[in-house]
Amino acid sequence: MKKQYHILVLNPGSTSTKLSLFENEARVYEENLFHDSAELLALGDINRQLPYRMHILDTFLKKHHIALTTIDAIAARGGPCQPLASGIYMINRQMVNDTRNHIGGLYHASMLGVQMAFILHTRYAIPAYTVDPTVVDEYCDLARITGIKDIYRQPASHVLNTKEVARRHAALMGKKYEECRFIVCHIDGGITISAHDHGRMIDGNNGGGGEGPFTPTRMGSMAITTILQKMHTVSADTLQALCTEAGGLSSWFKTSNTDQIHAMVEQHDAQAVRIWNAMLYQIAKWIGAMAVALHGHVDAILLTGGLLRFKDIEQTLADYCAWIAPLTSYPGEFEQEALALRTLLVLQHKLRPLHYTYRPVWTGFKNDNC
Repeated sequence: MKKQYHILVLNPGSTSTKLSLFENEARVYEENLFHDSAELLALGDINRQLPYRMHILDTFLKKHHIALTTIDAIAARGGPCQPLASGIYMINRQMVNDTRNHIGGLYHASMLGVQMAFILHTRYAIPAYTVDPTVVDEYCDLARITGIKDIYRQPASHVLNTKEVARRHAALMGKKYEECRFIVCHIDGGITISAHDHGRMIDGNNGGGGEGPFTPTRMGSMAITTILQKMHTVSADTLQALCTEAGGLSSWFKTSNTDQIHAMVEQHDAQAVRIWNAMLYQIAKWIGAMAVALHGHVDAILLTGGLLRFKDIEQTLADYCAWIAPLTSYPGEFEQEALALRTLLVLQHKLRPLHYTYRPVWTGFKNDNC
């Protein structure tokens, strides 16, 4: 008889906490609690949200009568540790410390996932894993360069979901992910658009750092001169918040609740329509940029994330980008499944976890000092 493993999945996001219990491949329980950006900002630094998120987890466990002594493994979304290779990692104390201190350069709620898992690992000796953290680094060399010597672009995106969506779409095409070229767009509280070239994410926007389209919670790319001229009195902490939690739709509407904002769009509120369409316009421009990164050879444009529940997003992006490649929409995300299923493979001894090495996977060009 096939052994049944119980896997607890923890996924803190910029506007939500998603919790699941899997029994092998089957999802037994799941809850997804939305958090308004104003509510989280009131808690201060993201790390200070840890007790709040742990309370949510405790409520989930009690509600569904889940005893931690019955859990075989914890799978948690990973955050800004040192940039690393794609794969599954056992969570260790160094990874937790690096993530808490956002060594990887990303300031985002994903830093809470491994901290939550490690608390339970320490208390109950439950093995804890993370899969494809937000700082997986597979950039091509040209994508790293900036116009300032010795400062390089750092990746930070929804690696976990975009790779899983790409794998699933490739399978539907009768191919392997490593045989395809995709542009994958994760569209939710954060928005990241990435170019996938034969199994590697060779370029994309650093969504957690504020690069790319503005989003429900992030200000997006702006000219540095504009920031210096218009925001010279703004503190570093406030600017950081605008890049991660308080920018974008939250800045315009004082809420990141997209159901409320989209209702205004449907009611033809002039400002809401203008701002919403501007966000989609910026997403489309980044899709075009990723098409260039792939030399125009794109098998499909894949749209995923919570905001795809609004049908106008797919239609608008198709109007802009269908000339590049066919679009397919995967509303929601597959992060819980990706975390659970790869952890299951480890428990079944079909996959070996990688070791967190404390050093970034890319350490510079060999001829930097020439």
